[in-house]
Amino acid sequence: MDTDNHPVMKKPRTTTTHTVLVRVTAWGMAAFHIYTGIFGIFESILQRSTHVCFAMLLVFLLITPGRQKRTALPPWYDWIIIGLVLATVGGVMADASDIASRYAYVTPLTRWQVIAGGGGILLLLEAARRSMGAALPLIAVVFLLYVFIGPALPGILSHQGFSIMWAIDHIFYTTEGIWGIPAGVSATFIVMFIIFAAFLEQSKGGDFFIDLALGLFGTSRGGPAKAAIIASGFMGMLSGSAVANVVTTGTFTIPLMKRLGYGSRFAGAVESVASSGGQFMPPIMGAAAFIIAEFIGMPYIEVAAAAAIPAMLYYFSAFSIVHFEALRIGLTGMPADELPRVRNTLIYGVQFVVPVGILVYLLVQGQSPMRAGLWAIVTTILVSFCRRNTRLGPRRILTALESGAKGAVQVAIACATAGIIIGVLTLTGLGMRFNSIILMISQGSLIITLVLTMITSLILGMGLPTVAAYIIQVSLTVPVLTQNFGVNPLAAHFFIFYFAIISAITPPVALAAYAAAGISGADPLKTAVTACRLGLAAFIVPYMFVFAPSLLLVGTPAKIALAVITSTAGVVALAGAVVGWLLRQAVAFERLLLLGAAIGLIKPGIWTDIAGAALLAVVLASQALRGRRSAAAS
Repeated sequence: MDTDNHPVMKKPRTTTTHTVLVRVTAWGMAAFHIYTGIFGIFESILQRSTHVCFAMLLVFLLITPGRQKRTALPPWYDWIIIGLVLATVGGVMADASDIASRYAYVTPLTRWQVIAGGGGILLLLEAARRSMGAALPLIAVVFLLYVFIGPALPGILSHQGFSIMWAIDHIFYTTEGIWGIPAGVSATFIVMFIIFAAFLEQSKGGDFFIDLALGLFGTSRGGPAKAAIIASGFMGMLSGSAVANVVTTGTFTIPLMKRLGYGSRFAGAVESVASSGGQFMPPIMGAAAFIIAEFIGMPYIEVAAAAAIPAMLYYFSAFSIVHFEALRIGLTGMPADELPRVRNTLIYGVQFVVPVGILVYLLVQGQSPMRAGLWAIVTTILVSFCRRNTRLGPRRILTALESGAKGAVQVAIACATAGIIIGVLTLTGLGMRFNSIILMISQGSLIITLVLTMITSLILGMGLPTVAAYIIQVSLTVPVLTQNFGVNPLAAHFFIFYFAIISAITPPVALAAYAAAGISGADPLKTAVTACRLGLAAFIVPYMFVFAPSLLLVGTPAKIALAVITSTAGVVALAGAVVGWLLRQAVAFERLLLLGAAIGLIKPGIWTDIAGAALLAVVLASQALRGRRSAAAS
């Protein structure tokens, strides 16, 4: 038989070659970051360009121009693109020392450097389009066009104008553009934590946390839904992607919820809310906390600590809603014999707590996040040998390295592409002009400014990864909040970050809710609306910590403790208002009073706390009275 002309026999060889090529590239990317984690990072431009170069190569090896997953070797035109990536971004790697030492804007670029810089920008935009869709690259293109058409625009949007060489120099050959802070954080901290999450997954650590959550809460009312909230919150913290978490933990938790008696729409909404919230669950926060810490200039562990109360309120609200919903529709828990036993689960997998504990300990001790992530990886490998089927042998280690590198690709491309936008903002001064536009619309009102900021964060988050949406907003709206209104910098950053996250469940483009609907079989839009109802606390709490940063651990211990107590009571009241249940079914006026109580209690302040507590007491008294009347009548 002529095997060379036999398509059935020829395809496996091509596929195998492609698989090997992808694996070697991914292993190279992971090995580069492990090496720099051990021996220290390289000069900024070299570290960041190498990171982005690996990510771009993986995009063009793995994804077709039609954004389909590639299973065979690329066609000839993609090989040309791969060669151009090596010539342009690889050229920055090769000349990193000279680029770092040259006088930007003073030493003119050569003709080749101008061509390479322009080509590199276009290649990055194409990599972004293939890996994330058209939204982010289109926004970047609009900003790039602004560099050249800005002088012709009227009034506040006009600028002095810049040559092509000057624009390319700023965006492609300095740390003000593509190789800026976002790419730097992605190339150091974030990638190490993504690799750590991959190692934890390969060692079956994720299964341990899911089984533990089911064992703890499965027998209670609405048990699988509560377990989904806990497990998805933890896994979402590691993955940093709401959609990725939905399609992993959701394939297990959503059928369990439906089997217990929850509707398809409610089950999908619970999973999407829990998965989205994982991105602001300390201590890892989906690795976005590293970018926040870098922008603010404060230790990472302080950023993670500040997120603790808002994250607790978010998840306690969802937990309460699930509990009240179970009471409302009369659900019970799952039979104990169908659930993992907590004792056996702990005996089997308690060792997986150690890597997370080591990670938190090192961060608290002031170690760099990159070094803490590296030690967490090492610890995961060591504890995996406690059991035969969790053991990370050479094959599983290589799989984890490959999975980690692939998982870092989208974040790397998003951060680098967002760098284009930031570069245009700093080059043209558009950021300051945008501040003036917001102030003009809001007429100096903080609440109107916050609403406008919320809307732009939600819109950006609908089409962009959370990290990219946050980075763009940092340059556009944070200065308005901090400089013009005196908002606490951490509160301002968290405000836009939280709404960028919540966009994953906000219609009309609620990606996490839509992914959950695909598993549950419910209507996607209705699932997203239900998810917004379940995650209502996330739409309220950010406003509260702007007006009273005690929710971010800013203030005296007594003030912070009071904020925790009253806000916790507030989210219970909010859950009761959403579901229509507290001690029993709530009538219309009780639900309105519960909503008022929630707002009063969540917002720190002695008078609002008193008002909220009074309203909650009225509802409790009303329901208790109705309960006694019902008992007497029967």
